[in-house]
Amino acid sequence: MTHHRTTTDVLVVGAGPVGLSAAAELRRHGVRCRIVDRLPARLPYAKAVGIQPRTLELWDRMGLVRAVLEAAVPIRGQLVYADGEERARIALELPPEVPYGFAALPQYETERLLEEYLGGLGTVVERDTELVSFDRDRDGVTARLRTASGADEELRVPYLIGCDGAHSAVRKGLGLSFGGGAFPEEYMLGDVEADWDLPHGYAVRSSRRSADGSADDVLVCVPLPGPGRYRMSMRVPPELSARREAAPDDGAGAADRVAPGSGTPADRTVHDPDGVAHVPDVPPDGVAHGVQAGRAPELPDLQAVVDRLAPRPARLSRLRWASVFRISHRIVDRYGEGRVFVAGDAAHIHPPTGAQGMNTGVQDACNLAWKLALVVRGEAGPGLLATYDAERRPVGEEVVGRTVRHAARGIGADPDDDRRTLLLREAQLLVGYRGGPLAGAPYGPAGAPQPGDRAPDCAGLTTPAAAFPLRLLDVLRGRAGHVVLLYGSGAAELSGAVEAARAVGGPPAVVVLPAGADRSALAALSVPVYRDAAGEFARLYLPDGATGLVVRPDGQLGARFPLGGAAAALDDYLGALSLRPRS
Repeated sequence: MTHHRTTTDVLVVGAGPVGLSAAAELRRHGVRCRIVDRLPARLPYAKAVGIQPRTLELWDRMGLVRAVLEAAVPIRGQLVYADGEERARIALELPPEVPYGFAALPQYETERLLEEYLGGLGTVVERDTELVSFDRDRDGVTARLRTASGADEELRVPYLIGCDGAHSAVRKGLGLSFGGGAFPEEYMLGDVEADWDLPHGYAVRSSRRSADGSADDVLVCVPLPGPGRYRMSMRVPPELSARREAAPDDGAGAADRVAPGSGTPADRTVHDPDGVAHVPDVPPDGVAHGVQAGRAPELPDLQAVVDRLAPRPARLSRLRWASVFRISHRIVDRYGEGRVFVAGDAAHIHPPTGAQGMNTGVQDACNLAWKLALVVRGEAGPGLLATYDAERRPVGEEVVGRTVRHAARGIGADPDDDRRTLLLREAQLLVGYRGGPLAGAPYGPAGAPQPGDRAPDCAGLTTPAAAFPLRLLDVLRGRAGHVVLLYGSGAAELSGAVEAARAVGGPPAVVVLPAGADRSALAALSVPVYRDAAGEFARLYLPDGATGLVVRPDGQLGARFPLGGAAAALDDYLGALSLRPRS
């Protein structure tokens, strides 16, 4: 066995979208990390395809969003049919200040873009490398890896993050509970093309109702990039049931590559676009979630459901991938212990309703990464890491509960939500941490964004050197750490707030001037200055006179304060990060 006293700060296990996002954010914050994955290559499956507006905002700040937008297809709405009749045409229209809409991209493409971004930061995925076991103590983690060559490696690291899916070895090694249950239904997934003439960019949901009004037969189609291409899901007919064959649960999509003609039974495979067969692993943990062992659906199986349920006749073709899958709903009792953490499907699994899973995992990763970076660099106390569980587990619990309700009773299961609230919640723009351990005291009028809330984007910021207005996301893009936004027009007040931030070792400051303010009086300020020319910043942030805000690296607000109290407010917030007693 090879032993390494490593120069690595964090080991990330699992190179799906969550693990790649965690590694990318760690590297962007200057943290040394390794990322390993037990598969030899990305799996060519269009599993998690929905990308929420909030995820696009996070990837914007990273500098990744343009590549994603160029590869993805927009999701403009959903067409809802029941018993052959159109019942709703839902437009996914968000408020105009939200910079991004809903989008879809095959998971393997999302992983490719994240992997290329991570490679540009100097870190490559170590494939065919499996975490065998780990031990932890007060000072670090000793991980045992089996590498692509078959050799064993012992690696000593300060921190370990498990992003290794529903059957997480990291979660099991920590002994975390994973309470919940499973849905009895099985479903088919297919990545296929349809020749119907339905509107481009619209998802389709078509169902047939039983006597009690429940949907006993359903077809859901999500657009993918390419003419007529959809990921379709539907109930499994009895002859394809994995349980009918008494097959155990699988590895939630993990698979071993098997060459055609190798003697692998045809009824226990899924197929990729190259015709290569993949046999799902069969873990003994009893978590029934993801791709199931059993005969993979074929084009006629999917065509039969489309013939029965599609809103208009359609011929299917070019089946790229198909599988049977099951759904569970589970969540860990805690998101980590000591120096080891879990994120994404390793921490929470639930129905795919509303495409919440991958996106929730990406937010887990971004929340944890910036906190780990501060601790690794010695800029915050290790107690900061406890806020990861405090902030993210309630979000995971809400997502699991909501998706289970929606899967069982439809999106109308939350009748108190108006359309705007419903869409903002599905877009994950309402995720917040008010009242959490890092949220400072509220300040400002009712309805104003407060500490813990998402920092709204806004348009119409101008600067003399640019002939075009900018968005707040443009100002924040590429800034890895916290940013202090100072809104006001008085030169003395703004200068005092800038100096206060410097005196307490605070984050860099950016000044936003009201629309009519005189910029010339601020020439001596050695910080970026933008004018709120369109009044959007004032409309969305509702400043109570001269106001300051701290924007966290994950795009949430950390503090809000009057400029005259900048020194005390910033010292208080920085004290929360290092867990110094608040004065």
